[in-house]
Amino acid sequence: MSVDYNIFNEDCITGCKKHIENNSIDLIITDPPYGIDGDKLHKHYARKENYVIKGYVEIPLENYGSFSHQWIQEAERILKPGGSIYIVSGYTNLYHILDALRKSSLQELNHIIWKYNFGVHTKKKYVSSHYHILYWVKPGKKHTFNTYVRFGPQEKDMNGRSLNYSDREDVWIINREYKPGKRKNKNELPLELLKKMIRYSSNENDLVCDLFLGGFSTAIVSLGLNRNVVGFEKSTEIYEHGMRKIKTITPGFLRETIKKPKGSFPKNQGKPWTKKEKERLYKEYKIYYNKYGTKKEAINQLCKDFGRGRFAIKNQIDALEKT
Repeated sequence: MSVDYNIFNEDCITGCKKHIENNSIDLIITDPPYGIDGDKLHKHYARKENYVIKGYVEIPLENYGSFSHQWIQEAERILKPGGSIYIVSGYTNLYHILDALRKSSLQELNHIIWKYNFGVHTKKKYVSSHYHILYWVKPGKKHTFNTYVRFGPQEKDMNGRSLNYSDREDVWIINREYKPGKRKNKNELPLELLKKMIRYSSNENDLVCDLFLGGFSTAIVSLGLNRNVVGFEKSTEIYEHGMRKIKTITPGFLRETIKKPKGSFPKNQGKPWTKKEKERLYKEYKIYYNKYGTKKEAINQLCKDFGRGRFAIKNQIDALEKT
């Protein structure tokens, strides 16, 4: 399998119009400028700038609303029906991004909170140690979501809790990456964060786009997981540094390092329910409920009988009980 990249040293709004066709992108992951004097972020994080690449392009606060509408309009255009977008944002100008999304045809699936280590240094207020991740999709087709790509349905932690369920909760605790003594971008996303989004919301050979490449992490992880890449970086200094990194990447290099799901899957997982199955399900549910005395135990037995997962069984029972 061969994958490739097309990365442009251009503004993403004009660049998209020039280089990307309508309905052509499977997944967008992007971390736009925050509109909070991003070129001075080191003052908030008490960080030395000796190794940080110069050239970070910030958006003036007074332009942030129109800027958000323009690039999200392009994201909406280039996404395939069923394509997904993840937007990483701080809270200061989040309302501009949400306003732009809500005025588009895109549909919200999740508002994720990413909790990280070592937040913004403060003395007179609470420490800010999270970002928002907005997960939206373009309607028109079924979106890609690989439910069991990281943990199988039967995998448990030490307390007997489902690892798959925990991994798909909407609060993610993933630490930042620190690279002392290495050249880096002003604000880079950790590889583990990107691997999670890319694996859940795309498949090998899909086309992944990052409109604000920055540290080129999205491009690196996408290539490492055998995805094709297209992206934009406006700063020439940052672009040239990122391209030097990209040219050293071997496509697929991350495939052997990722967590793979364990255990067997229900044999009828994903199959549509027939009318006869639903009728039989409800009859057997009442028998097992009377036998075991709890809904949980009844569902456990029904999972074995019907070859389906707990949520599939529970959702059908809940629906049948309302009719």
